[in-house]
Amino acid sequence: MGTALEYLSDLKAILHSKRANIYYIEKARLMVKDGRVVFLTEMKNEFQYWNIPIANTTVILLGTGTSITQAAVRMIASAGVLLGFSGSGGTPLFAGNEIEWVTPQSEYRPTEYLQGWVSFWFDDDKRLKVAKAFQEYRIEFLTEIWHKDKYLQNAGFYMDDAEIEDALTRYSQQVVQAPTVNELLRLEAQMTKRLFKYAAQKTGLSGFTRNRDEPMDAVNTFLNHGNYLAYGLTATCLWVLGIPHGFAVMHGKTRRGALVFDVADLVKDAIVLPLAFIAAKEKMKEREFRELCLQNFATYKALDYMFTCVKKHAIGFIQQEDYPV
Repeated sequence: MGTALEYLSDLKAILHSKRANIYYIEKARLMVKDGRVVFLTEMKNEFQYWNIPIANTTVILLGTGTSITQAAVRMIASAGVLLGFSGSGGTPLFAGNEIEWVTPQSEYRPTEYLQGWVSFWFDDDKRLKVAKAFQEYRIEFLTEIWHKDKYLQNAGFYMDDAEIEDALTRYSQQVVQAPTVNELLRLEAQMTKRLFKYAAQKTGLSGFTRNRDEPMDAVNTFLNHGNYLAYGLTATCLWVLGIPHGFAVMHGKTRRGALVFDVADLVKDAIVLPLAFIAAKEKMKEREFRELCLQNFATYKALDYMFTCVKKHAIGFIQQEDYPV
């Protein structure tokens, strides 16, 4: 029989970039039972326990009507899983240290990534270059997925549509020429509006207007929901690399969590945006939409992609393979 220390070490055996699961749980109690983290639900006249494979989990979102024991938090932290408290459906996030998430505290994460990140961050020109690079990665990820995803193509989303080709080509050219981060943000907002318009046309939802704060329709609700799932992956990536959320390259130095938005944008347009419109058209329930998003995050290795993009600019003189995540 292994020691408790060996067991806790085993919980982190699966690298974060390779983990498969994100959980959203509501109306349940999380606890430790027989050495495992489980959640307890009440089903009419009986209670049911469901196991959470924390060693293969990146994020757990606790929705309304949930509670959690100290023992469960301790085991979750030992496995390096981020914990977030949210409203119904996974949004918005209510509380958590480190801006949005209760992070498993560890002083043994690598410092090299943070050192590499801050080596350029205080230079406005270098930070702008990284912001531009992130926009190029965003375009590359969208292009790759929309080129080969049959589900999206069946819904009318094609990369060889002249409208999309023109929008992405023009945006890529504008990104290169943008003189400031503020101009980059303006161009990014215009590009996102074009993608919203395209998605609305393809799904017959042409009256769509983006409303983040008070979503009154299915598309906005799904967009918020999917975005927060992406934020969970991003928070995991940044925590593992030891880079604080305040070191944003694009969304502004006045928002402590802005780097989460920067990195999440790498995958949101490619996956969350089209799926939100398709799910609204097909009148999916939130649970179905969530499962669809998570399946696509896993299929297209969204977390892997985040790690790759962030590490590329964080490692500097470090060899990436020396510090696997």
